[in-house]
Amino acid sequence: MRIIPTQINYYFVCKRELWLFSKDLSMEQTSELVALGQLLHELSYGEEKKGIEIGSAKFDFIRRGDKIIINEVKKSDKIEEAHIWQLLYYLFILKKRGVKAEGLIRYPKLRKIEKVKLTEEKEEKIKQILKEIRKITNYPIPPRPINKPYCKSCSYYELCFA
Repeated sequence: MRIIPTQINYYFVCKRELWLFSKDLSMEQTSELVALGQLLHELSYGEEKKGIEIGSAKFDFIRRGDKIIINEVKKSDKIEEAHIWQLLYYLFILKKRGVKAEGLIRYPKLRKIEKVKLTEEKEEKIKQILKEIRKITNYPIPPRPINKPYCKSCSYYELCFA
């Protein structure tokens, strides 16, 4: 089973969302918040080529200089841990292809930038996370809903709480 970076993000946000998404129950196309995030992405960093795809990874944009920097643009830092691990997974995918890179998470509305670097310890954790994702997505039924403040803005809310 090929795991995509979005699944890494959902692993940290909500195991039920991870399971539903992995079963092709994608609700993002109906979410106004997702649409706002895409608009923010398009309007920010206008000079950059966006939507770079390498394998299952789709980066917001890449900057090259002394080193390759993968940039992710996010609306809010409320689920920053999920953002960090998704970007670490991008770096992990690139490293497996022989490309050494570092990452930045950009929060334009907050005027905040978070540096992300892949270490051996984080690589080992990613391998463990991948195993756990495979386990969760093989459950015959979805995990129970969680009840976090961000649930109300989730595109899967009605599948969990209707």
